[in-house]
Amino acid sequence: MNAFINFVEFENRVIAATYRNLMIRAKVILVEQATGEPLSDPTTTITSPAPNGSLRIRLPETVRPGRYQLRALNLHGEPVAQSVEFLID
Repeated sequence: MNAFINFVEFENRVIAATYRNLMIRAKVILVEQATGEPLSDPTTTITSPAPNGSLRIRLPETVRPGRYQLRALNLHGEPVAQSVEFLID
């Protein structure tokens, strides 16, 4: 079973995304493409027992413009899925 996270849109400092096959307590983080480093904030935890769903992530003002991607981590902190690259301006 392969996990999947799909970036949908970025509007008004909110990222919308859908996911499939992510287990409860999986974490979704934002990764800056230029450095490859994950941001410490925001971090979203999947709380639904259903493996498929959608999420909205509000970005704090500290997130700078640039190219990013979403990355899903399992309970052990290992990457299990990532989105395409997208632009935050």
